[in-house]
Amino acid sequence: MATSPLPPIQLKVQQTVNADDPTTWDILWKQNVTPWDAGEIQPSLIEVIENSGIEFPRLGRALVPGCGTGYDVLYLANALGVQAFGMDISETAIEAATRYRDASSLPGHKNANFIKDDFFRYKVVDDERFDLIVDHTFFCAIHPSQRVTWGKKMAELIKPGGFLITNAYPMLPEVETGPPYYLRPDHYEIPLKGTFDKIYDKVPEKSSPSHQDKERILVWKRKSE
Repeated sequence: MATSPLPPIQLKVQQTVNADDPTTWDILWKQNVTPWDAGEIQPSLIEVIENSGIEFPRLGRALVPGCGTGYDVLYLANALGVQAFGMDISETAIEAATRYRDASSLPGHKNANFIKDDFFRYKVVDDERFDLIVDHTFFCAIHPSQRVTWGKKMAELIKPGGFLITNAYPMLPEVETGPPYYLRPDHYEIPLKGTFDKIYDKVPEKSSPSHQDKERILVWKRKSE
């Protein structure tokens, strides 16, 4: 697999983040080195929620792991009326998300909640399982060796009949190191095999400039237990 020169800011991310110590993401947040932060909700998520024809839950609970500043969380709270939870390992990110929520004039902002926690260690009881999880740039941020564990955790956190939205990004085969780690849509197949059915797979009609020609949206439905 070929490599290409990395932009300085991406090189900084790779030099700072330790896959064995996810708390190192907080270093980048404290230094304001956040190239993944687009400053707004991704058009591809709006498209799948509003135009896919899938009947996502209009009540219930939703989760966004690796939520960062929380754009997706507030969007879900307002678009679907769910209790939306954003989770991040970085305390600085959670502080930024809380400020973003508190400054929002959107009517559903009170339904947006933020949790500082490690996704892989997070525990829920049955009645706290989620109806929807959105993985935007979390899967590409974890080391590929963690992907099977990621799938098991998704199966644990999502209730039967619930949904998982995954954004396959960045689809760049020339990138062999990370984060972000190169991925293809089929990289989700093994982690989710046996517990989820794929019900939607599409290149978005509109992407943000940073995601153009580099993303594909897939939606999965949790099987019965």
